[in-house]
Amino acid sequence: MAVNLYREYRMKFYLNMRHYIIINGTKGEVHPHTWEFALDIRFGRSSFVEFNTFEKGISEFLEQYQNKVLNEEHPFDGMLPTIENVTDYFSQKFYEIIYDIGGMLTSVEASETPTRSYIVNISEQEEHEIMNRKADKQILSEVMDSVLDEIAPDNKQPE
Repeated sequence: MAVNLYREYRMKFYLNMRHYIIINGTKGEVHPHTWEFALDIRFGRSSFVEFNTFEKGISEFLEQYQNKVLNEEHPFDGMLPTIENVTDYFSQKFYEIIYDIGGMLTSVEASETPTRSYIVNISEQEEHEIMNRKADKQILSEVMDSVLDEIAPDNKQPE
């Protein structure tokens, strides 16, 4: 049986917002979406995962866009809020939140409809390479400590 060094979880978040797209210089109608964001987060096998901490961090970030017209909110007041632009921007913010709390975001899948998704593979992005290596080292260190704790006898002397 293979030993898994990591545990990976998928957390989903929902956001109700509206937007419009400009095509060939013509502004489309403002229309609503319930967006779904699926975040894949990796932890060391022996890590205790406090899901509520991650849920709170991501939910607080998304709250600023809840029930808003995305085109009127920064940074989308200066770029079209397409599924690609929204997901690329949100993925960076999600990465920072997850990393600061102690996890490693590996991918984000965003859907603005049940039939259409856009996926960002964070683990392949060069800009995150240093932070990912640091997180990998921490996770491997935790795994090694856990393995050593299981195989090494407790060397403590009775008091």
